[in-house]
Amino acid sequence: MTSSTEAVTREWDGLTIPAAGTYQLDAAHKRVGFVARHMMVSKVRGEFADATATITIGEDPMQSSVTATIQAASINTSQADRDAHLRSGDFLDAEKFPTLEFRSTGVKSRDGNEFVLAGELTIKDVTRPVELEVEFEGVGRSPYGQDIFGFSASTEIDREEFGLTWNVALETGGVVVGKKVKIEIEGEAIRQA
Repeated sequence: MTSSTEAVTREWDGLTIPAAGTYQLDAAHKRVGFVARHMMVSKVRGEFADATATITIGEDPMQSSVTATIQAASINTSQADRDAHLRSGDFLDAEKFPTLEFRSTGVKSRDGNEFVLAGELTIKDVTRPVELEVEFEGVGRSPYGQDIFGFSASTEIDREEFGLTWNVALETGGVVVGKKVKIEIEGEAIRQA
């Protein structure tokens, strides 16, 4: 928690951004979601209920970094049989690989409040580079005296590149589960130090 005399925001490139420091993803104000094609005709949406992240905002904002851990077993698509299948060895193999991990490798300013966060995503035992399109949503102080900022981020991955290759061919052509998965993240981060 910062003292009331310590700066909680600063100006950078026309934006009001958080002061340098360490922030944690607020479990009560986050969504780590995904969207995948189903049966070639619709989309299935889901999320991981249990995810943590540490965001270190640098004195130079372009030196900021993120590490995140997602509990594979916390996947939820609001359909118990599908969730059990996604946790199984056909997909995430949550018992053998309990977490998905992300570690940033760099950040670039794009335009205004838009950034690109490069990093490495590990699913099962496969690590691949990804780029998240990040939108900085704003900074402030909560009614509880906590310094916070908000963000949203998205990217698209090919699940097969991470060894998630299970599928079934459809009689009418195509497959049950699409290869592309869109990842959608919304969150608030709370300053720790």
